[in-house]
Amino acid sequence: MATHYMTAEGLQRLKEELQQLESVDRPRVIAAIREARDKGDLSENAEYEAAKEQQNMLESRIALLKSRIVDARIIDESRISTKEVQVLTKVKVRNLKNGMTKVYHLVTEGEANITQGKLAVTTPIAKGLLGKKVGDIAEVTVPAGKMQFEILEITR
Repeated sequence: MATHYMTAEGLQRLKEELQQLESVDRPRVIAAIREARDKGDLSENAEYEAAKEQQNMLESRIALLKSRIVDARIIDESRISTKEVQVLTKVKVRNLKNGMTKVYHLVTEGEANITQGKLAVTTPIAKGLLGKKVGDIAEVTVPAGKMQFEILEITR
């Protein structure tokens, strides 16, 4: 049993996805299986096989979501300090190699979305930034090599 830390908003999104899967997607897949089965010989029925595969993936996702919801621990965002980089803080950094600045919002794995600047705390960049303070230099090892970031600002 693994504890999954998340915001109340993240937990709500998981619950909404679970509701969608159980009340809309599952009945749709069951209907597709029933329809394919009604077509006769199951040994050569590609529609039936595809529907069963879809059902297996759906049930796996439902089980995963239920597990995460049960194991969820809500992070109280009001208690997040901006004295150092930690989960749920936004950190403005400057890449010392190219001078570019970027803001990363460090979030839990389930809330990560790189296009929105939401970086999972389990990524190499986030791990390298965690615990740093404004003015610190974070050296991060990524697949392309080592990067250095100067911490410019930490906010919530």
